[in-house]
Amino acid sequence: MRIGELAERTGVSVRSLRYYEAKGLLTAERTSGGQREYAESAVDRVRRIQEMFAAGLHSATVGELLPCIHDVDGTPNATATPFLVEKLTEERERIEQAMRDLDRTREVLDGVIRAASGIEPPAKK
Repeated sequence: MRIGELAERTGVSVRSLRYYEAKGLLTAERTSGGQREYAESAVDRVRRIQEMFAAGLHSATVGELLPCIHDVDGTPNATATPFLVEKLTEERERIEQAMRDLDRTREVLDGVIRAASGIEPPAKK
């Protein structure tokens, strides 16, 4: 598929797809006319990349992690090195801390909302 179709199917801009390719996160074949042609599996790859960016991972970390997981279902494979496992453990701890920080911020906001309006905010999930 061409880059425009991949962008449409994944909801990711063409510019972002070019960035992913420049960073080695995504690959494409080139036609004789120089246009990018992506395999069907690129849809799952782009979705996986988006998930990792949403989790706050940097492109270098994403690049190290992608070879260690299957695009379609996100299950791990056996290519993770001890160094990568250590790095990913640190990333996981960072994400958990960010989640705790967000929980505390939500509690503060809930208190302000209650005090300012007398309306109970939605219950915690």
